[in-house]
Amino acid sequence: MEILNNFSEIKVESTVDKIIRQIRDQISSGQLKPGDRLPSERMLSDRFGVGRTQLRDALRKLEFYGILKTRPQSGTVVAGLGIPALQGLMTDMLQLQGNDFKSLVESRIILERNIAQLAAMNRTAEDLIEIQMACKAHEDALARGEDAIGEDFLFHLKVADASKNTVLKSLMLIITPDIAQYFKKHNICADDHQKVVGEHRELLDHIVHQRPEEAGSCLTRHLEMIANYVNELKEKSFLDSNGNLIES
Repeated sequence: MEILNNFSEIKVESTVDKIIRQIRDQISSGQLKPGDRLPSERMLSDRFGVGRTQLRDALRKLEFYGILKTRPQSGTVVAGLGIPALQGLMTDMLQLQGNDFKSLVESRIILERNIAQLAAMNRTAEDLIEIQMACKAHEDALARGEDAIGEDFLFHLKVADASKNTVLKSLMLIITPDIAQYFKKHNICADDHQKVVGEHRELLDHIVHQRPEEAGSCLTRHLEMIANYVNELKEKSFLDSNGNLIES
C-alpha cells in the first residue's frame, strides 16, 4: 500500500549512542571545552551506569571521528572541533540514512583533492611526523589482518590538519564518516592493500616535497576505488535515479 511509504522504521537508540549524545551535549553547551580532560573510565562507567566495554566503544567512536583525542599520560581530552561541525557530524553519525550517496562520494573527492594540495603547500615539520605516524598505524593494522578503516580515516584527517584550512577539515569530518560507516557496515574495503599503502606513501612523498598538483592527482587516484564502487552500485540499481542509496 502506498500509505506505507509515509512511515519509516523506528530505530531504538543504543547505550553507546546515548553515551555519545551526552558527551556531545556537554561539548555543545560549553561545559566541556577543547583541551578538557574527561574523567577516568571507571568514574564515567559508574556515572553512566554502564559497563566498561560499552563506554570504551563510545569513546573509541568519538575518537574515530576526531571529537576526542587520547594523549599519553594525559588521558582522553576534547579535541578542538568547532561546535557547528560537531553538531552536524553527530547528526550524521547517529542517524546515517545514506541519502544521496553518490553526491556524498563526489563531494569527498573534490574536497580531499583540494585538502591534499593545501597540505603540500602549508605542511609543517610536525605535520609530517603526524602523517607518517598515521601512515604506519594504517600499515600495521593491515598487517594484523584488520580492515583498518579507522586508521585510514586518521591518515586522511592528519593530511587535513596539514592543510591549515579548518573549514575544509570540518567539511571532511562531516562528509567522510558517513562513507566510512557505510563501507564498514557492508564490509567493503580495498582488496589490494599494497596499492592503498603505496598510494598513501606516494601522497606523503608529494606533501613532504611540497608538490601540490601531484598531491591532488594522487589523492584523486587514491579515491578511485570509492568512485568505481558507486558506479557499480548505480549499474546494479542500488542507487535510485537521483543517486540516493537504497539500503537493504
